[in-house]
Amino acid sequence: MDQLSAISEDLAEIDGQIADNFRALSNGFQKLEKIKDSNRQSRQLEELTEKMRECKRLIKEFDKEVKALESSFDRETNKMLNEKKQSLIKELNSYVALKKQYAINIEHKRIELFEGPSEGYAEENGLLASSMTNEQLMEQGNRMMDDTDQAIERGKKVVQETINVGTETAAALKAQTEQMSRVVNELDSIHFSLKKASQLVKEIGRQVATDKCIMVLLFLIVVGVIAIIIVKLVHPGNKDIRDIPGLAPPVQNRRLLWSHS
Repeated sequence: MDQLSAISEDLAEIDGQIADNFRALSNGFQKLEKIKDSNRQSRQLEELTEKMRECKRLIKEFDKEVKALESSFDRETNKMLNEKKQSLIKELNSYVALKKQYAINIEHKRIELFEGPSEGYAEENGLLASSMTNEQLMEQGNRMMDDTDQAIERGKKVVQETINVGTETAAALKAQTEQMSRVVNELDSIHFSLKKASQLVKEIGRQVATDKCIMVLLFLIVVGVIAIIIVKLVHPGNKDIRDIPGLAPPVQNRRLLWSHS
């Protein structure tokens, strides 16, 4: 970076920004290694992808600045700058390859979650040969980042589908719980109604039994009164039978006055 400061302050500033982003990428991937949850890994990978896009933009600015100043530098300086640019591209591509590998692993974990474990898949080597030109390195890096972005998008779709399934399941469980609650309430209401009906039937039964006893008692009283009346009428002189209260005694034989004359 000291050499670049001597050559161009703009190049040195861009190189410092790229170095800061590379350090952030290194720390981010170390943090990603410790994360076990696939959803959190996806979010962390998205943040790292943004960092890689920023590095890609800065490398393009670095290349543009080098080309703009190429005529003013000697051959050795231009060679050193090209080697610096190529090393930056290689380092970025190594992070891109690492990101792609993590994205593939996350996607496979989610596929195994829904479809069961699958057979081994071929691992791709993201590091490029040093013999490739800068343009080829940039093109290969762009393709790898595009592939990684597509893998992340597929992972997002799987996550969204998982969330949708979970939401639908929760709604169905809630509806079934409410239905069961209504059934329990209805059963309690039916049990209460049956209990009240049973009490009412018992009460009616007691009233009917009481009414029957009263009717039998009244019937016996009436029969007794009729029997006494009949006996009185048949045997009016029988002193053993008491007069019935309220009933006039039988009429005695009356003699006519004219019968004595």
